[in-house]
Amino acid sequence: MGRRFVQERRQDRYYRAAQREGLRSRAAFKLVHLAHRYPILRPGDRVLDLGAAPGGWSLVALELTAPNGEVVGVDVRPIEPAPRLTVVRGRVGDPDLIARLGDETFDTVLSDMSPRISGAYATDHARSVELVRAAARLAHQVLAEGGSFVAKLFDGDMRPEIERELAPEYRRLDRTKPPASRSQSSEIYLIGLGHRRATHP
Repeated sequence: MGRRFVQERRQDRYYRAAQREGLRSRAAFKLVHLAHRYPILRPGDRVLDLGAAPGGWSLVALELTAPNGEVVGVDVRPIEPAPRLTVVRGRVGDPDLIARLGDETFDTVLSDMSPRISGAYATDHARSVELVRAAARLAHQVLAEGGSFVAKLFDGDMRPEIERELAPEYRRLDRTKPPASRSQSSEIYLIGLGHRRATHP
């Protein structure tokens, strides 16, 4: 890890706030903002958190769906346990993942997944689009009618394409950038509200 990166992180107010508040990652503030702006996490909701490690979004989802909500976190990396959090070790796109998630649908599917950064913008953007596409395919199979989908995307020339793919599956599709996203980052979030289960098999 470069010295410049470490210095910038120490100066990052969201990173410092996450450390001070005992949060697992600064990304928690992004989900807090999204949840206050959109009706994506409500008490009692059942939430699927894709690419959940280290668990920052899962903990926010647990808090906002309390006291009876449930969160299922999926990642190939370990996630520290918490009450009402079920951890599934696996990768989005694994053929057996849906069976391991069970038959019960989810009210919200979250994806803060990021590709391994190559430093080549076009490559990273294309990989990000594929992650959103994989998360969206899974979401369409497990989301309840009227459910919500949230996915991180590195913005670029393929964004209109993935938005066109997602739009028919939701009554509303928005795009936003939370304040906690670094200004120099190309990351944005796609928000699908009002899932339509009957758009395709």
